[in-house]
Amino acid sequence: MQKIEDMNKLVEICRDVRIDIITMIYKAGSGHPGGSLSATELIVALFFNIMHHNPKIPEDKNRDRFILSKGHAVPAYYSVLARCGYFDVSELENFRKINSRLQGHPDKSKFPLVESTGGGLGQGLSVAAGKALALRLDNIPAKIYCMLGDGELDEGQVWESIATIHKYNLSNLILIVDHNKIQLDGTNTEIKDLMPLDLKFKAFGFEVLEVDGNDITEVINTLNYAKQLSDDKKNVIIIANTIKGKGISFMENNVEWHGKAPNKEQYDKAIKELEN
Repeated sequence: MQKIEDMNKLVEICRDVRIDIITMIYKAGSGHPGGSLSATELIVALFFNIMHHNPKIPEDKNRDRFILSKGHAVPAYYSVLARCGYFDVSELENFRKINSRLQGHPDKSKFPLVESTGGGLGQGLSVAAGKALALRLDNIPAKIYCMLGDGELDEGQVWESIATIHKYNLSNLILIVDHNKIQLDGTNTEIKDLMPLDLKFKAFGFEVLEVDGNDITEVINTLNYAKQLSDDKKNVIIIANTIKGKGISFMENNVEWHGKAPNKEQYDKAIKELEN
């Protein structure tokens, strides 16, 4: 897919994706707006500027892969796939409907376009590590990008995967933490304080990069640098400091909007804010 270099255009795409997120969740009557909105710039940057992929050849063996380990943020993922041309944007209307392939968490059995089934927090990184090792064994020069959420870092399986990635030097796998600092029903510090995150990852031999994850220019620059480190056989993780509910004033940094659909009044207010 041809990269979009125009930052203003990318900002517009982020706005459209956010509108999609809120509309999908409102019409479904359920979903997870907070973590979808925080991850928007990260996923848009990957698919529209960073990753090697082709909507016309979705199964190209040389494509870069994206694994959404924090599967509840799938509205952002579906929107980006649609706006890249993998399927028609109108299908987003089917989000969370019975028999729809656009389930509330990515389901590869129903929707092969997604690289991995998600929803069981902590498992996506293990899948990504296995795929990274398989790509190496098959001499395929593609990269894998795996996005984790804050709450997932409480899972022991994540740290087992981190140790495995370091042991086998799976440098073709770039990790991204959507570090919005809020989990299911509280802040990270209230539930399980893992700070300082950077030192923990460094202890496992990772190069740690930090970025404002809601600044599309900074995100792209950081991802490009991560690719360089990856090419130099370094294990890389990006801690992306984001705002949960980014873009909608009454959702920002509000734990209430982790997994809740807006009512009509809230939806109208959200769309008005995004369109303005």
